[in-house]
Amino acid sequence: MRTERNLTRLDRVFARLDREPERPAHIDVPKMSRHRVVLFTATLAFYLAIVWAVVITSWLVRLDWQVMFFRPYQQWSGIHWFVDYYVVLGQRGPTAVMVAAWLGWRSWRQHTLRPLLTLGASLLLLNITVGAAKLGMGRLGPHYATVIGSNEMGLGGDIFPSGHTANAVVTWGILAYLASTPRARRWLSAASAVTSLGVGMSTVYLGTHWLSDVLLGWAAGLLILLALPWCEPFIARAETWLFDLRDRWRARRGSTVPAPVPVPVVLKPEPEPVSLARPPRAPIHLAPGPHTARSERTPVTPAGSRRPQHPERQPRGTAAQAARPLTGG
Repeated sequence: MRTERNLTRLDRVFARLDREPERPAHIDVPKMSRHRVVLFTATLAFYLAIVWAVVITSWLVRLDWQVMFFRPYQQWSGIHWFVDYYVVLGQRGPTAVMVAAWLGWRSWRQHTLRPLLTLGASLLLLNITVGAAKLGMGRLGPHYATVIGSNEMGLGGDIFPSGHTANAVVTWGILAYLASTPRARRWLSAASAVTSLGVGMSTVYLGTHWLSDVLLGWAAGLLILLALPWCEPFIARAETWLFDLRDRWRARRGSTVPAPVPVPVVLKPEPEPVSLARPPRAPIHLAPGPHTARSERTPVTPAGSRRPQHPERQPRGTAAQAARPLTGG
């Protein structure tokens, strides 16, 4: 009889994470090296330069208006259907689901929650930084522009920087950041760069963003990827805390819920098989008696019998003669 308790969904998730005894040792965690610090500083300077160029209505704003009046969606209308589908690669919902599914499988195979926690940390930073910048600068998009040649800032808009572009950089770039080998990291970095570049230009083609919005979105997403090594200690602590919480929850549940007492099973004796064959006959024991020799037995003749003669019987001929009266002749 089975006495195991039913596993909950959380138990099954952690049971799958416990398939391997330990996390693979070949997975290296990126650190904030000097080269990365230099790249982060240069990207931050580029970010601030784009913001300053838009604020003072420089040549970059004039370029934004020229591209908007060019109307790429009318100049190359044949690829409009393709761009409508391609721009989905920058939407936060579909891309987050796809990447989370892949990283969830990685977490299960590598016995670690780091891929999913890293994705969660990057998306959290993306929402905070890009969302704050959008609401703080309040720039209107090309379709809602009011004054030709103005920077359209402080008017309640939410398109500066481009959220599609920043999300594409972070979501697809996290795959390169979590790559296990240098070769995979190089290939995934190139693929994510091309994907995010295409998403940004797609928004310019459709007229939903200024060109400066896309440039600032690329910088915003790259800043988050470059700053992720600073978040690694917090990610490691969160992973340890989650596993400790899991262990405490298991221990508390095991101490409060008594184990079911196994019920003894009474085994019934199996019935003996019924045989269809006829039972053997009991041996016949003859009653003991005097043994006569062959010479003393009555011979078998045509006129005689095997039966022994009885003394009280008289021969058939003698009895008939005795009964017959004697008559004179």
